[in-house]
Amino acid sequence: MISMCISAICCILIGFTFGQYIWLTLLLSIIWGMSVIADSAQFSAAVSEVAEVEYVGTALTFQMCIGFLITIFSINLIPIIQRLVGWEWVFACLAIGPILGIVSMVQYKRHDFNNVKGTIGHFK
Repeated sequence: MISMCISAICCILIGFTFGQYIWLTLLLSIIWGMSVIADSAQFSAAVSEVAEVEYVGTALTFQMCIGFLITIFSINLIPIIQRLVGWEWVFACLAIGPILGIVSMVQYKRHDFNNVKGTIGHFK
């Protein structure tokens, strides 16, 4: 969740570096790139833990396909949104993804915690 938070912050901030200092844009983009790579593995781990053993490969394939679809969709949507709101705000739209990811992981952790708590209570 920390890497998704960093990613969302970078999405929001990077547009405001447009036309400013190139080193700041470069630094933010490197941090953003590292955080995006880090959060991708977390979803794969979650899917592999939750999916039934015989469907782990299918679930991971489906998750990867959805991830690539979202990536392709957002890459093609950026120029359209940029013309409407400008470079300063277009990347902030990409923060929706990490924010939804954070919400999803919080829900997943809550669900996982409740299952563990229920299992422990069952054995008492």
